[in-house]
Amino acid sequence: MIEVDLEEEKREIIRRYRKLLRHAKPILKSGDARIIKKAFYMSMEAHKDMRRKSGEPYIFHPLEVAQICVSEIGLGTTSIVSALLHDVVEDTEVELADIERGYGKKVASIIDGLTKIAGVFDQGSSQQAENFRKMLLTLSDDVRVILIKLADRLHNMRTLGSMPRDKQLKIANETIYLYAPLAHRLGLYAIKSELEDLYLRYTDGDAYRHIASKINATKDARNKFIRNFIKPIKDELNSQSFQYEIKGRPKSIHSIHNKMKKQNVPFEEVYDLFAVRIIVDTELENEKAACWQAYSIVTDYYQPNPDRLRDWISIPKSNGYESLHTTVMSGRGQWVEVQIRTRRMDEIAEKGYAAHWKYKESKNGDADKGLELWIGKVREILEQNDASAIEFVDDFRSNLFQEEVFAFTPKGDLVTMPNGSTALDFAFDIHTEVGAHCLGAKVNQKLVPLNYVLKNGDQVEILTSKKQKPNEDWLKYVVTSKAKSKIKDSLKEEKKQFVMEGKEVVKRKLKQLKINFTQEALLQLTDHFDVKTPTDLFYLIGKGKIDHSLIKKFNEKKEEEHKYRRVTDPKGMQSQIKKVREKDFDLLLIGEDMDVVDYKFAKCCNPIPGDDVFGFVTVNDGIKIHRTTCPNAAELLSNYGYRVVKAKWTSSQDNSFLAGLRIIGTDRMGLINDVSSIISGELKVNMRSITINTEGGIFEGEIQLYVSDTKHVDQLIGKLEVVPGVVSVTRDN
Repeated sequence: MIEVDLEEEKREIIRRYRKLLRHAKPILKSGDARIIKKAFYMSMEAHKDMRRKSGEPYIFHPLEVAQICVSEIGLGTTSIVSALLHDVVEDTEVELADIERGYGKKVASIIDGLTKIAGVFDQGSSQQAENFRKMLLTLSDDVRVILIKLADRLHNMRTLGSMPRDKQLKIANETIYLYAPLAHRLGLYAIKSELEDLYLRYTDGDAYRHIASKINATKDARNKFIRNFIKPIKDELNSQSFQYEIKGRPKSIHSIHNKMKKQNVPFEEVYDLFAVRIIVDTELENEKAACWQAYSIVTDYYQPNPDRLRDWISIPKSNGYESLHTTVMSGRGQWVEVQIRTRRMDEIAEKGYAAHWKYKESKNGDADKGLELWIGKVREILEQNDASAIEFVDDFRSNLFQEEVFAFTPKGDLVTMPNGSTALDFAFDIHTEVGAHCLGAKVNQKLVPLNYVLKNGDQVEILTSKKQKPNEDWLKYVVTSKAKSKIKDSLKEEKKQFVMEGKEVVKRKLKQLKINFTQEALLQLTDHFDVKTPTDLFYLIGKGKIDHSLIKKFNEKKEEEHKYRRVTDPKGMQSQIKKVREKDFDLLLIGEDMDVVDYKFAKCCNPIPGDDVFGFVTVNDGIKIHRTTCPNAAELLSNYGYRVVKAKWTSSQDNSFLAGLRIIGTDRMGLINDVSSIISGELKVNMRSITINTEGGIFEGEIQLYVSDTKHVDQLIGKLEVVPGVVSVTRDN
């Protein structure tokens, strides 16, 4: 057991507390330091016997969360107090009423929003999704709940190394699924990038370390390149008496990794590895002119790519982000992204929503207006609370975590919509009644159908008729939550009748089959008929779209597969995990006790021995094994973390597994023969299929083959990469 130096710990706690006060000093008003001190001592007392997984005293965590709130987000005293106390109600004997008595309603309200929901959840719901919905419900009152939660998540990700592997995967995937997009949407780009990098570090450590080492290895050459690139720009800015700062830094590891995957290229071939940022100091009324003047200087020396100009100064993003982005060709034939903004814009870009409070008294209210619009859209989704928590999270992500399209009304008013919005979305955005009676639209004076997808700059006139009313097909034409919820409301009364009829049919059928009408039976039925919710099932049966006689067939299948039971609690999961199958060999050890259990490989990612994997308890198909880099991992681990189990490879003996390889290269005579002779002859690997497409002297091939483990795959890739003409060999998911 490690001995703890308690005196040194106390000194370190005081050091961190004093550091927090030093950073907060510029924003403290009279009496604030006393309130922060009171909160600090209350938190220290409440957490005095608690330690984190790393062995550190628990008080380190609230202190660091408060530090992030001050230094990295720019929040004030209320947030510092709330951050220091954010876990006391959840983890200790302190109650919300105690917080309200000591620190007021505002702090109590924020902490209530941050406190996880206790108690039992309905089967099939996700605790993480429920927590996320509760946290967002407070957004209409105080956005600081979200900001403190992001600070909390950032510190948890920074200290994730001390957690067990399965917890690392769960927390990292929740982060990429919910919190990184949320940070992006609130304009907290530095925090968003760090969360994404930390996600990659814990889910695909090899890729993270590879890119990090490459960035480090090219640091000197990159710095030299940036110095040479910015020299003529600096000289010109100096001659025109600009007050400015120029920074050059590499893109985040996660964004580089995404580019490598998307473009299927190695690190060396990602052309925009870094960005140069020019920050101009100027008066508010001169900001726009100064930025365009700096842009003019940059493009005097370097040729810009006209397709890569982004003007977020004339029309800021809805999260308040303002900047000019351009990509220019350097003298060495390399594309470089240049971002041009003022000091005010840079602070808002780094600290997002919090920086608006500092500038909200300014004359330029457009950014605040855009952010208020976004919060208004969040409220709309929150008001539509008849969906399950998981549906809610999916709806929230799809509506708020995407880029926007800008369109205009006939009078020239600007309307900001999510990318992919249609003319029907536009109609509902104007007014519910306009949407409900929408016949079609005129876009740029031309008639278009309801499902016309808007483009930037479209001028839209909505055509209506009192005879028109929403129908179910309309739900396929819209992407915004407002339009969806209003259409659903219109259809609700009609649907309610069908639902009641369908429910009675299901009750009657289950009674005939001697099956109790329970939530579990309904969830198994919804899974069998491939519908989202029991209400959808009742509706489809009531309307006659699903033949109710098929319920009998479901029961026959259920009896056949009775060994796969839905697992909804830890005890049930353990009994599921400990079902041992008779096998002549060990492949995977699963669960806390590392037992040999029945499992199947997920077809979405085709894991093979040696891959980093996890087990997922499905509804009707036992335990399925996924790679941690599976495209579906983030959603499974975020929404259904309680159904995830550990999985670890043991000896695989002589078993073969199907893997796919993608080969790209330049076409030549005899190439396919060389490739197949290495696979079948030299390495004695059995191929299931090989498909080669050639066009314009370039070939692209897909090979399905049987291998024993990841080492076998790596060996095969290494051999194929040296074949003349082969440019790259990668493994498919």
